[in-house]
Amino acid sequence: MTTVEPGTTPDTIEPPEAPTKFDPDADSGPLERERNLRIVGQSPAHHDFVNKVRGTLLYAADWSLPGMVHAKLVRSDVAPARIVSIDTSAAERLEGVVAVLTAADVPHNAIVEHASGGLGELTIDQPVLAFDQVRYVGEPVAVVAANDPETAAEAADLVEIVYESLPGVYSPEDALADGAPLVHDEGNVLVNWHLDRGDVDAAFAEADVVIDNTYRSQHAEHAYLETEAGVGWLENDVVTLRISTQVIEHAVEIAAILGLPQSQVRVIASYMGGGFGGKEDMTVEPYIALLVWRTRRPVRMIWSRQESILASTKRHPFTMHYRTAATKEGKILAVDADIVGDSGAYPCLSARVLFAGAALSTGPYKVPVVRIRSRAVFTNNVPTSAFRGFGAMQVVFGYESQMDALAAELGLSPEEVRDRNHIEKGDILSGGEPLTTAVAVRETRSIALEMLGEPSHPSGPNKAVGRGFGSSMQPYGRSIWFRDNASAWLTLQADGTLLIRSGVTDLGAGQAASLCQIASEILGVPLADISVYIGDTALNPPAGGTFATRQLYMSGNAILRAARKLRDQLTPVAAKELGVPEDGVVWRDGMVRTDDGDTGLSLAELVRAATDAMVDTSVLHTWRARTGGFDPKVGQGHTYPDYTFGTHAAEVEVDLETGEVRLLKYAACHDVGRAINPVRVEGQIIGGAAQGIGYALMEDCVAEEGHPLSSLFADYLIPTSMDLPDIKVAFVESGEGRGPLNARGVGEPPIGPPAATIASAVEAAIGIRPKQLPITSERVLALLDQRSGQQTQNGERP
Repeated sequence: MTTVEPGTTPDTIEPPEAPTKFDPDADSGPLERERNLRIVGQSPAHHDFVNKVRGTLLYAADWSLPGMVHAKLVRSDVAPARIVSIDTSAAERLEGVVAVLTAADVPHNAIVEHASGGLGELTIDQPVLAFDQVRYVGEPVAVVAANDPETAAEAADLVEIVYESLPGVYSPEDALADGAPLVHDEGNVLVNWHLDRGDVDAAFAEADVVIDNTYRSQHAEHAYLETEAGVGWLENDVVTLRISTQVIEHAVEIAAILGLPQSQVRVIASYMGGGFGGKEDMTVEPYIALLVWRTRRPVRMIWSRQESILASTKRHPFTMHYRTAATKEGKILAVDADIVGDSGAYPCLSARVLFAGAALSTGPYKVPVVRIRSRAVFTNNVPTSAFRGFGAMQVVFGYESQMDALAAELGLSPEEVRDRNHIEKGDILSGGEPLTTAVAVRETRSIALEMLGEPSHPSGPNKAVGRGFGSSMQPYGRSIWFRDNASAWLTLQADGTLLIRSGVTDLGAGQAASLCQIASEILGVPLADISVYIGDTALNPPAGGTFATRQLYMSGNAILRAARKLRDQLTPVAAKELGVPEDGVVWRDGMVRTDDGDTGLSLAELVRAATDAMVDTSVLHTWRARTGGFDPKVGQGHTYPDYTFGTHAAEVEVDLETGEVRLLKYAACHDVGRAINPVRVEGQIIGGAAQGIGYALMEDCVAEEGHPLSSLFADYLIPTSMDLPDIKVAFVESGEGRGPLNARGVGEPPIGPPAATIASAVEAAIGIRPKQLPITSERVLALLDQRSGQQTQNGERP
C-alpha cells in the first residue's frame, strides 16, 4: 500500500452545526482544526478484529433461545400468476408445526417505499405475503413455524397453492412496449428522472464528432458470506428482533405491519458477515415478527444459500444509451443519455438507484450541456435494490467507455482526452450545483498506472496483452433533500473510561471501531478504555442505516462533534484543577495535562471534579448533514454532499482462441480525504475492486422468463484467489473530504472502476470494445468474430 501525503490546505472557521438552507461549506471545511493526530491515521487492532480471529463474535444465526421455533417461507415457483387458492391444512396437521400464516393473518399487509419525487413516480405497495397474485418467482406466499428446521421445511412443502398463469414481461424493453402486460395496474414505469441543462440539440448540431453507443450491465448477486438470518422473541410484550440488518429503523415499518405502537417493536442489529446493500431492505424481519406476535414464542429464520440467491434483491441491470458531442480537439460539448434500469417486480429502492445513475451519468468530466433521462421499469424478474455503488457504479462503464471511444475517434490517447475534460473544484456538475471540494483524478490515475510496472509479454502464441484504466466519482451520504441526521451519545464514566452509544449498524467494515478511533483522538481516551454499543433501537440514539457510504460521514461527524462538545464542556473544569488557562489543557493518553506535560489529572479524577462542580460528563449530540433541494420538473438542483474520486488500472491477457480473459495485474488508487484507519481503507479498496472484477468478468444472475438459472455458487461464479492477482493499493489524502477530520467515504467507490478498466484493457488487447457485461469468453469470441468481419469488409487482413 502506498499513501500520498496531502498538500497544505488553509484553515477554515468552524461551521454551524445545523444549516437551514444549502451551504456548500455548512458541514465541513477544507481542513479540520485538529492537528498532530495520534490515533486517527493509525491502524490499531480493534475489538472486532480480535473477536473475529478468536471466533467469539456472534452473528445473527448464532443466537438461540429456549423454546425457539424455526420459520420457513413458502415461495412461489411460478410468476406472474393469479393465486386461485391456498390450502394450509396438511401443513397445519403435521406434528411439530406451530403456525402457518398467509396474507389473511397479516394485520397490515403492505410495505410502501416512498421514492423521492421523480416525474411520473408511482406509489406501489409490496405485500408482506402475496394475496391476489405473485409477480416474481420466489415471492413469499406463506410462512411456517415448527419445532425444528426439518419439520418447518416439510410443512412448507405441504402448503398447496393453485395458480392461474398470467402474461409476463421479463425485460425493461418488453415492459416499455405498447400493449405490454402490466406488472402493476398503475403502470410499468416506477419513476422518471430528468437532468437538463442547456440546448442539447444545438450542441450536437455544432459538434465535430458524435459518439453514439449502447452499454448493458447485468443482474448481480450480493454473495455475502452470511445469508439473511435473525431471531425474535417477546420481552415485556415488546416484539424484539436480533437481525442481520443494515437498517434498525425498519422497526417503524414492522410496527406498522403488526398494527402495534412503535414502542412495542425493538430491533437489534448483530454484527454482519457482509451486506453490500442486500440487507438494506427488510429480509427476515417481518416474518419473524409476525410469528413471534402470533405464537408468543421465540422464532428463528435463516435463509439457505439457494433461497438467498433465488429471492434476495439484486443489482439493477442497466441499459445505457449514450450520445456524446465533442469538438475535434476533444472537448466535450454535450451528453445525451437514456438510462433504463430493471426494477423487477416491486419498487424497493429503485427510484433512488436510478436517481444516482442520472446524477453521476457524466462522471468526473466537464459537460456544459446535458439531457439525461433515467427510468426504473417494472418487470416480472426478482426485485432489484441497493447494491454497493448504488446506481452510480453502473454508469462508470458507460461514461468511461464513451471517453475511450472519443479518444479513438480523434486519434488521441485515453489520458489526453480526459485531461482536456476533467472536472475541477468550482466547476458545475450536471445537476447544476458547484463542486466545492478537491478533485484528484489525475493524481490517482498517474499513481494507478505507475503501480502496474513494466508491461508483460504474452505467455504464448495466440495470446494478446492489453492495459487499460478507468476513473470514477462516487457520492457518499444520502441525497441531500433527505435532511439526513445522525445522533451519538458519549459518556465519560466514573473510572475515566468512555461509553459510546450509536444506532450505527456494522457490516463488517469496522463502522463501530472507526467511531472509537475518532473519539479517542479528541478525548485522549485509550482505545482499550472505550466501549461501543451499537444497533439497538431501544438503547441507542438513531443514526440511520449503514448504506450509501454514509456512516463514517454521518455518525463519524456526530461522534466528532459530540466528543468536541464533551471536551469543551469539561476543559474549564480541568483548567481550574490544573491552574492553567483553558487553552493550556491537553487531552492525551487517558489524562488531561498542562501543555508542558508537567502536571495532569487522570480522566477518573477529572470526572470526580466535574461531578463536584455539577458539570455533566455526558453529551447527546445530533449532527445534521448539508441540505438542499432538487426540482424534478426542471432537472436541476442539489444532489449529494460530496464525492470520492479514484482510478483503477489493469493488465489482461486474452486467449484469442478461447476468448478467456486472464487478469495479470491490477492497481487501485482513491482520494480518501483522510484515512481514519489505513488498514481498513486498504481492505475496503481491495474488497471493492475484487467484487467489481467479478462483476466485470463472470457474475451474472441468468434467468429464463423470470425463472432463475443460477441459485448456487456452483453456477453463480464469483472470483476466487485463483482468479485475482495481488491488488496493489494506494490512496491520496487531499484533506478535503466532508467526513470527520476531512475523511471521504471509501466503502462504495472501489467497486465502480473495475468493469470499465477491464473493458479498456480487453479493447487494448483485441482491438474492439466490450459493451455488455460480464465480459465472458463467449462474448470475447463474438467480439473477435465481429472484428474479423469488419476487417474483411474493409479489405483488411483479419
